[in-house]
This record gives sequence, structure tokens and C-alpha cells, in this order.
Amino acid sequence: MLDTVYRDLGSGYVPRWHADIIDPESAYLRPDRCTLLVVRHGDEIVATGAVRDRGPAAPPNPQWVADRFPSGTTAQLCRIYVRPEHRRHGLARWLVRELGAFAAGAGGYTSLYLHTDPAVPGAEPFWRSLAAEVCDERALPGGGQGIIHFELPMPVPAAV
Repeated sequence: MLDTVYRDLGSGYVPRWHADIIDPESAYLRPDRCTLLVVRHGDEIVATGAVRDRGPAAPPNPQWVADRFPSGTTAQLCRIYVRPEHRRHGLARWLVRELGAFAAGAGGYTSLYLHTDPAVPGAEPFWRSLAAEVCDERALPGGGQGIIHFELPMPVPAAV
């Protein structure tokens, strides 16, 4: 996950945005309605994906986006990353499917939300193939943060 913030996003580690990367146990493994999936190839971690139980905050996100995806009822997909040499093999789609199934089974979620930085190679077309655009901040006055907000269909929980 740190590779993503340094290599793809170019922001480096910013504690207020990336504290979950340093302490994934508190962010994803202890809370009942959160999870972190890790894909390994041999001894190497090649992909990650997570669900957190909170929606986007305003600011920095537009208020109407935060209102549409309130914390508690929004499952936010995040930290979905596949190492470049392992892309185009279906790992990201598999992660999204599994994370969606987790969110549906966790109960209490009504929305499946994510945002992405379109500067990350392949991110925008990938998400457009799976999700509906809610807000492209590049079209806002001043360009906002330049990210795109998406909503995915909430899967039907699997029968027990």
C-alpha cells in the first residue's frame, strides 16, 4: 500500500490520509464491518483491497458527496492496488467482487462507494467499467482534489 502512495500517487505517506496503511489492524482487522484482503504470489504481496465503514468526509470532498454516502451505512472500498507486473490478470476485479460480498454480508451497508485518482495509470477506465460516476471533481470550479467519486451496486447477500 505504501508503494501506491509513493509510486502511483506521488504524494508519499501523509499521516492524516494514510494512517490506516501503517496500522491496518486497527483500521481493517479489528472492526467487525471492515476487512483487508491481501493477495500473495510466493513471498511477495502483489495486491490489496479493503472495506472501511465510513463515507467520504467534507471537506475535503464536496458536501453533497459526503451527504450521499454517510458513515455507518456506506462501505467504502479503498487501498485497492495491484503491482504493475501483476495487472491485467483479473486480481482487481476479484478483489472488488470479494469486498462487495463482504460488505453485503456484514449487514447495515446501503451503499458501496469509492474514489480514485485518475492520474493513476489504468484507474479511471477500470472503475468506469464497474461503477457509476457520482462526481468528477475535475469538472468542479477549481478542480477540487481532481479525484472521481464512484458508486458500485451493492451485491445481494449470499444465502446462508
